[in-house]
Amino acid sequence: MIITYHNIQFFKLQFGDTVVAFNPISKKSKHKFSRFGSDIALITTNDEDFNGIDNVTSKNRQPFIIEGSGEYEVKQVFIKGALSKTKYKGEERLNTIYSLTLDGMKIGFLGCLESNGLDEKVKSILDNIDILFVPIGGDGVLDASESHKIANKLGAKIIIPMHYGDVGEKDSLKKFLKEGGEEKLKSTDKLTIKKKDLVDKQGEMVVLKPQA
Repeated sequence: MIITYHNIQFFKLQFGDTVVAFNPISKKSKHKFSRFGSDIALITTNDEDFNGIDNVTSKNRQPFIIEGSGEYEVKQVFIKGALSKTKYKGEERLNTIYSLTLDGMKIGFLGCLESNGLDEKVKSILDNIDILFVPIGGDGVLDASESHKIANKLGAKIIIPMHYGDVGEKDSLKKFLKEGGEEKLKSTDKLTIKKKDLVDKQGEMVVLKPQA
């Protein structure tokens, strides 16, 4: 599986010919964005920063769109969603937390989670997570300290921070890395990983360079 980061909470996960997109940025957003075709698009929060379906739609790929709680199976990718609440941009709205299994690895995506108090439904879908995507920017999502606590609580093998601003806005990222004693951790263009690579990992942080 190959994971690349495309700003804010926009990620591309690719395994073989299957492409999964998380929270694509729309054209209405003030943030920079990328474009690529996907087979599956998962939206956590109905906001222009996360619902840019057009930007993950191409002539050859029309994504299956998932925008809420439930259980789904698309192209042999097993997906579960559970609802939480957020006050992103000061407005109370719903946020869907997702887990999915891809290439034998269980992935958790917290979206715009604002509180580190998880209900039982959310906990159940995040059990035995291998790779966890956590927001760290505060102001409607978890801040750096809260994100680090929840990542440790969930026991993720790899932790990928997100939602810390456009390229160049690094304060939240610095705080998050300091929480984990990884102040000198270098960012990388992509994460290429297989199930066997996770055997000896526990709470390892990976910072991906935004490609937008």
